[in-house]
Amino acid sequence: MAASAIREHRPIHVFEMMERLGIEPGSSVTPRLSLTYATAVNRCEACPYHETCRYWLDHAPASIGSAPQFCPDADILFELQFDQIRPSSATNSKSFCVA
Repeated sequence: MAASAIREHRPIHVFEMMERLGIEPGSSVTPRLSLTYATAVNRCEACPYHETCRYWLDHAPASIGSAPQFCPDADILFELQFDQIRPSSATNSKSFCVA
């Protein structure tokens, strides 16, 4: 069986990880974020830590501040968290500008 066929049958956990991190996958769909989501899914599919991740998700709190260090998507998930927070803080800072 080809490696790609094996990968297709493995569950991915990136969306559950996003949920735990408070990331809304469809909250800010832009071409750049679409590529980011696709990269996260591909990394998750190829991740060698599926069992470790499943165990971690089964025992982690419902809400977490950051992805575990073993996660190959930790950098992407951090960026998505930051991007999700940034628009509201950018909007708030504009209200303090004097024209």
